Amino acid sequence: MVEFILPTLKHTLMITAFVLFMMVVIEYVNVQTRNIWASRMQQSPFMQIILAALLGISPGCLGAFAVVSLYTHRMMGLAGLVTVMIATSGDEAFVMFAMFPGKALLLHAILFVVAVTSGWVVHLFTKGKELGAVQGFVVHEQQSCRCFVKSLIVPQIKNISFERSILLLFTTIFTVLLILGKIGTDSWDWKRITFLTGSLFLLFVFFTVPEHFLKEHLYNHIIKKHLLRIFLWAWGTFIVIHLIQSNLSLSNIMENNTFWILIISILVGIIPESGPHLIFVTMFSQNLIPFSILIANSIVQDGHGMLPLLAESQKDFVRVKIINMLVGLIVGLSLYLLGF
Repeated sequence: MVEFILPTLKHTLMITAFVLFMMVVIEYVNVQTRNIWASRMQQSPFMQIILAALLGISPGCLGAFAVVSLYTHRMMGLAGLVTVMIATSGDEAFVMFAMFPGKALLLHAILFVVAVTSGWVVHLFTKGKELGAVQGFVVHEQQSCRCFVKSLIVPQIKNISFERSILLLFTTIFTVLLILGKIGTDSWDWKRITFLTGSLFLLFVFFTVPEHFLKEHLYNHIIKKHLLRIFLWAWGTFIVIHLIQSNLSLSNIMENNTFWILIISILVGIIPESGPHLIFVTMFSQNLIPFSILIANSIVQDGHGMLPLLAESQKDFVRVKIINMLVGLIVGLSLYLLGF
């Protein structure tokens, strides 16, 4: 049991840490700018969709996590959320660019166009209703708080509060483990550097912000209400997925005809995990399946990007997955009938 409990725990910690980083950045910027940039984004659905598509086609799940954070903060609508989940291929994107870079570039260009188009259609159908779908996150109305006051930093550290102690302790432990290579990637790649930058930013924020911001905006709002729930949902999902994968064999997939493999690729795309989808990437690289199946799976699947949303709103998770499945079926089936 330890063989899969520990790896899933480490993976969950990394996802939770990045979600925390995104939440703190958004909260910090909102207070510093008095929510001006968020208001402008809310007023420009097209900008939301383009930004979501650009974040989505970037390899990995970080772009998807960022958009989920914006959505749960009511700064981006359902259209943006659908857009990023169609555009993203999760960690599979790295494998595709390593195995077949030219075709991977073409696939991501198509994903970008499909994502923007689908996002705009969703916006037209949900116009005026898509923001604020998740009720858990509330952007604070009180924006008079100052996040950085030099004269308060030293006195706050001398009379450190329980909340500040907890946040600094766990962030320091995470940073040290990251530097020592106990968590995260094995080498100093861009992911590990991104997480280190994020953890150092968190330390800066937890050291410098006033007590009101730390307790009300960060500890009570983000940590107590959301972070533990996200951690438990993510870890539980990883454990369930591992148990399913260890007991189900996909070796008979090639016994089905191409059409049913297309349907299977869409159904497998429901799984909020980077891993099961690699079978379609591998089969495509070996010319065992056509392009239509790979792109259908890529549209529906989103790596780990949906895990934070699953923790916040199961209803929105299902809504986005249903929309993406319909888009994946339409695009995949169209390309399949055209012989691609």
